Amino acid sequence: MPATKAFAAADAKSPLGPFGFARRDPGPTEINIDILYCGVCHSDLHMARNEWGQTSYPLVPGHEIVGRVASTGSAVSKFKVGDIAAVGVIVDSCRHCEPCGRGEEHFCDEGSTLTYNAKDRVDGTTTMGGYSSNYVVDERFAHTVPSNLSLPAVAPLLCAGITTYSPLRHWNVGPGMKVGIVGLGGLGHMGLKFAHSFGAHTVQLTTSPKKKDDAIKLGADEVLVSTDAEAMKKHAKSFDFILDTASAPHALEPYLQLLKLDATMCLVGLPEKPPALSAFSLITKRVSIAGSMIGGMIETQQMLDYCGQHNITSEVEVIPIQQINEAFERMLKQDVKYRFVIDMSSLK
Repeated sequence: MPATKAFAAADAKSPLGPFGFARRDPGPTEINIDILYCGVCHSDLHMARNEWGQTSYPLVPGHEIVGRVASTGSAVSKFKVGDIAAVGVIVDSCRHCEPCGRGEEHFCDEGSTLTYNAKDRVDGTTTMGGYSSNYVVDERFAHTVPSNLSLPAVAPLLCAGITTYSPLRHWNVGPGMKVGIVGLGGLGHMGLKFAHSFGAHTVQLTTSPKKKDDAIKLGADEVLVSTDAEAMKKHAKSFDFILDTASAPHALEPYLQLLKLDATMCLVGLPEKPPALSAFSLITKRVSIAGSMIGGMIETQQMLDYCGQHNITSEVEVIPIQQINEAFERMLKQDVKYRFVIDMSSLK
């Protein structure tokens, strides 16, 4: 197979730059995808800068991949050459444990294989992600894309989309429920779109009054500024479910006061520091704090199909790969509405 072109981080301090490596030829059940677009996730930045202390270098980030199938293995049945395929956060799992058996490969008992910075189960090399010209993956871990959707705007659905869709579905969000979305970034704006589409009375929770107009345009029925103590008090004990998408360190207590008896607050953001919490905030209303991450292969396909049926995509700013380091800095400043997506043709 021709050499793969990519952008990589050489270490935690260096900017991403051009990098070349060799991918293997696809095996019997694998496809080779020429990458068209790759979303930029905040976790790409965390990993590139080793902020979680688990990065192997060189690192090629990227796990929101949309591309065109260039070749297939002999036993592939789901795709043919020329089809559009999408790949998300994981690209393999043990495939035989209980979670894998029920289509929740992201909870694999043996640990799922991440799209980048993980040990490849096939050849033992380190997986290299979607900031690259192509990707090789088993067809089980690739998804079909509805033809009516804009491909750049589909890419973030593979992480930001499924990360918010999955918990909203798991906790049965729908008509008659009051649902809060904490944060209006890459994850939050997708959570807002989905919760509104599912028929819930959807409230955007934000520290910034300036975000009100955008939140309303994206589907919020109300906007609640969490730094307004009086407004927060008026909403106390009224929420059925809150999805917390914020990635910056923040207090959970004010949001827990908003929950009804037996309601749940689900965390999907990944702040650098663990939150502090008083047990009294939980026991006085028997509320729960839960967590969720992405979704299995079946649910991810269901999410994409749902998006096709309801014309839901991410709000994106498309950039060339040469602007990735600038994009990382802008992302830290929350200077993007709401997800950067790399046009991988710029790599050529």
